[in-house]
Amino acid sequence: MNRDHTCGELRKTDAGKTVKLCGWVAKRRNLGSIVFIDLRDRYGITQITFDEEHSDLVKDVRNEYVIEVDGTVQEKGTPNPKLLTGEIEVLASDCKILSSAKTTPMIIADETDALEELRLKYRYLDIRRNPIKEKLILRDKITTIVRNTLHADDFVEVETPIMGKSTPEGARDYLVPSRLYKGKFYALPQSPQLYKQLLMIGGMDRYFQIARCFRDEDLRADRQPEFTQIDIEMSFAQEEDIFAEVEKVMRNIFKEIKGIDLPDFPRIPYVEAMNKYGSDKPDIRFKNEMVNVTDVFRSSEFAVFRNTIENGGIIKALVFKNASAKLSRKAFDGLQEFVKIYKAKALAYLKYDNDAYSGSVNNALSLEEKDALRDYLKMENGDVVMMIADKKNIAEVALGAVRKKMGEELGLIDKEAFNFCWITEFPMYEYSEEEDRYVSAHHPFTAPKDEDVDKLLTDKANCYSRAYDLVLNGYELLSGSVRIHNSEMQAKVFEALELTPEQAKDKFGYFLEAFDYGTPPHCGVGIGLERLTMILCGTDNIKDVVAFPKTATASCLMSEAPNTVDTDQLDCLHIQIKE
Repeated sequence: MNRDHTCGELRKTDAGKTVKLCGWVAKRRNLGSIVFIDLRDRYGITQITFDEEHSDLVKDVRNEYVIEVDGTVQEKGTPNPKLLTGEIEVLASDCKILSSAKTTPMIIADETDALEELRLKYRYLDIRRNPIKEKLILRDKITTIVRNTLHADDFVEVETPIMGKSTPEGARDYLVPSRLYKGKFYALPQSPQLYKQLLMIGGMDRYFQIARCFRDEDLRADRQPEFTQIDIEMSFAQEEDIFAEVEKVMRNIFKEIKGIDLPDFPRIPYVEAMNKYGSDKPDIRFKNEMVNVTDVFRSSEFAVFRNTIENGGIIKALVFKNASAKLSRKAFDGLQEFVKIYKAKALAYLKYDNDAYSGSVNNALSLEEKDALRDYLKMENGDVVMMIADKKNIAEVALGAVRKKMGEELGLIDKEAFNFCWITEFPMYEYSEEEDRYVSAHHPFTAPKDEDVDKLLTDKANCYSRAYDLVLNGYELLSGSVRIHNSEMQAKVFEALELTPEQAKDKFGYFLEAFDYGTPPHCGVGIGLERLTMILCGTDNIKDVVAFPKTATASCLMSEAPNTVDTDQLDCLHIQIKE
């Protein structure tokens, strides 16, 4: 049963060799006196030919049977250019059935019309298909490159606990009840945040981990309840040090996997990103930056614009070159509904064709205003300008969403490009309507900008941090920050978050105590492995790059998890199900 070659290995130069292959029957063709079988394994497909003398060996063999074949390699009379092994075939001399198979509920082929639910229920069959198998292999290549790069730079891989203490900040924790400690729970890590900082306090200096993380939150196409994070932390380092290390990792990944040299990774402060792109994860593969045109309409008689300005709002504009003929009235009607998703009241637009204007606000604006807008934005015939007048945050986010949508629909995005950018200097806090207080925009161990330390308690809305994200083609790929490394600063941040010293000690006591024994300045990142793999694979569905993914409702159709457990197990854990 020990094969001596794989099904993707043999070539014309192997002609005459006696070989033993093992694999699954991908296809069986019976031509009467001759039977052809396409034998498949992880590495590829080899055609096996059973002549009249040996055809009875496979009379009972069907698709997806696992077989062992002995035979001789020979050149094919008619090569198959679609296969790497297409110039040869194996003339079989013996065949053993290692495992039979029922008719599969889905076709095992690169192209399948099976619904996602069926593919998830029979995921082990789905993995036999090249589109899934190749993504899992690519994921492995990425982690190998990461390990090699970081080990070469003296990083040490350290595993941190899966069962820890619940520190409810951000998403909900997944909880694990304790049998030994009645009424107490472990929490699965949302990230190794505290542990990796403790490793810095422990003197490990440079740490990384391919870490499993868990978050009990609503799911979407690029999110799973359990995911993998490439976790990195460095002592005695600042932003530029961690940026350089991460960029080296990314350059090595893209060079080895895609064969490309990445362009520069620009740094864009958060405020600038929101001002130009209306997003903290901008897709910079296309330009189309937003422009503040409030000053153009300071004296406008158009009530919507005038009232917005008088109430402290702004007017943001976005020009699309040569787009007039491509955008119909129906398209603009759709955009009107689209911007409401982002709380904007309406989208105003003007077309400029043949030195004349048309559009939703054509009659509401004076010719002088329209000409001033055209000159300010350097519009030319065929151009379209879209505008949103609203509160600053609404206008920026809503028009930023329009920018992204139009970039796709107007074909402005170079699909072959990979454009990274660092978004820096995030807000220290964000206001939570639900909790009626300011909460951490990143996490409570993020250091403020040096010049904003005095704002920690007095001007939270304008206090910025040393947090940063790495964005790739509009996806947030990683998040990180320079960490607080002294007790006084940490206590001030907890006070700003309205955590009493007692609450802070209850949640983070062991961590805060460690600060009293010498803490080096340190910083780090957590890179989303699944998102990175998604982008490299050209898919927008995170399930494609996870071996055994959950559904959008966090269930596993294959194993039927989560499931009920018997009363004895619950009693052992001192748990009673509430009706």
